[in-house]
Amino acid sequence: MTSRSGQYLSKLLYYLPSRVFKAIAAMLSPMLRTITQPSVPHIKKRPRHVGGTMHQKSMETFLEGVRELFAAPLDVTKLLQLSGELRLEYLDRLQSSPISMLPSYQHTLPSGSETGDYLALDVGGSTLRIAVIRLLGRKADGSSDRQVRRVRQFEIDKSIRDLSGEAFFDWMASRIGEMLTMYGHMTGNASAQLAMGLSWSFPIEQTSPRSGKLLKMGKGFRATEECSGHDLSELIMRSCRKKNLNVVMRAIVNDGTATLISQAYKDPSARMSLIMGTGMNASVYLPVSALHRSKFGDRPQAWFDAADHVLVNTELSMFGKSILPITRWDEDLNSTHQHPGFQPLEYMLTGRYLGEIVRLILVDAIADAGLFDGQLPDRLDEPYTLDTKIVAAFEEDASPNLAAARATFLKAHRMRNKVSQSDLLFVQSVARLVSRRAQAYLATALHGLWTLRTEAERLEAGKACHITVACNGTILEKYPGFRAQTQTYLDKLCVLSGAAKGAVILEMAPESSLFGAAVAFCCLEGT
Repeated sequence: MTSRSGQYLSKLLYYLPSRVFKAIAAMLSPMLRTITQPSVPHIKKRPRHVGGTMHQKSMETFLEGVRELFAAPLDVTKLLQLSGELRLEYLDRLQSSPISMLPSYQHTLPSGSETGDYLALDVGGSTLRIAVIRLLGRKADGSSDRQVRRVRQFEIDKSIRDLSGEAFFDWMASRIGEMLTMYGHMTGNASAQLAMGLSWSFPIEQTSPRSGKLLKMGKGFRATEECSGHDLSELIMRSCRKKNLNVVMRAIVNDGTATLISQAYKDPSARMSLIMGTGMNASVYLPVSALHRSKFGDRPQAWFDAADHVLVNTELSMFGKSILPITRWDEDLNSTHQHPGFQPLEYMLTGRYLGEIVRLILVDAIADAGLFDGQLPDRLDEPYTLDTKIVAAFEEDASPNLAAARATFLKAHRMRNKVSQSDLLFVQSVARLVSRRAQAYLATALHGLWTLRTEAERLEAGKACHITVACNGTILEKYPGFRAQTQTYLDKLCVLSGAAKGAVILEMAPESSLFGAAVAFCCLEGT
């Protein structure tokens, strides 16, 4: 019903007898409140609270407001301050948190001489990869060699993420069975069991080198709805036994730890790792003394007798709440998320969320600044429909008319009207602002972790040895300029804190989750 119809109805009711009017008005008042308000075309408005209102501003003014909110916190001295605040949060979680700064059972890094054939599993936010890995050990020149003999990749789409409880692990076992069939390893001979190493991209409470309690997975996965707290190794092996698969679980590491182990197999300077794809995480090699004894659970005294250091799964995505400056679009994203506040850093940095932040800004710009002549592109009002790949296309396109970016955008979000050059440039500018903030915040989080490790090793920043951060993930590998710009921010922070430029280097570690899962078993033998 239109606003005019509502006004007509109000007048009609006015002429009714008082007693009748009151009875009808009481019954219809909720409807009247709705129908007498003017309708808003195209999109639903959201409350404004950060940076003031931007209603009916020009595109230039709107963009300047976005720039102020995203770029203002990125002054390097401000970032250094934020790094220090994150370091304090890391220190606190090293003492007590049950869901972050989790010590693995891995207390040694590889020597590079490990050898053998292993089945490696890599379970990520969007992909399951299974490979048969052959480690060949150290060569005469001092480098270490390894080969992927077989590899298969399976998409984890929404239908798989929706699998509840053991159904998800049954799906995994079916894929392992397909791989073993290809490899010709379906024999029932127990002595021929293939050792399996698992790289797990989600939090677990490690209870042994080969087991751990399953914790909430996030990223839309429902497997923990029925299996939270269950032993991850047993869940996988139970599903494998149902299918008579000839495998045995020998090592479980998280994806960040696997990446660090894989890089350390060939690079002795590797002491940290970083995963940046659909989600994010980082691992760091720390002295055992940096963690409170309660963090280690009930592991045997023999482990403590042997361990000077330990690989720590930081669950970095969970840090930064109330530390890193945010915008109203970040709050919009968080408030409608399945797990509000669970992974605050991840919600601003990763492949799942960069596109969503840009989408929220564009939807507001359509209503408030006339972007796309005020017309909403097809499906742009639906959450998570602006894929980060589309945002990356705008950053990658250096042509004057942005033809490639235009085509990529319109393929996913059709429009009746022609998209102007100024519209495309606006989207490109927003994409750059959102990604630059992500790069700066990532560098800040890594710098805080590096500072934490430097102090734990009782080193001065200016005298600490160069270290490598082993990197993996599609954002670092494929998003235009992401790793390079993060490195630039990281260099500035290191110099400002008294270290040399290049004190911390981001180095890609291809196939590291798979190789790390295989190498982990070798390192764990005897623990």
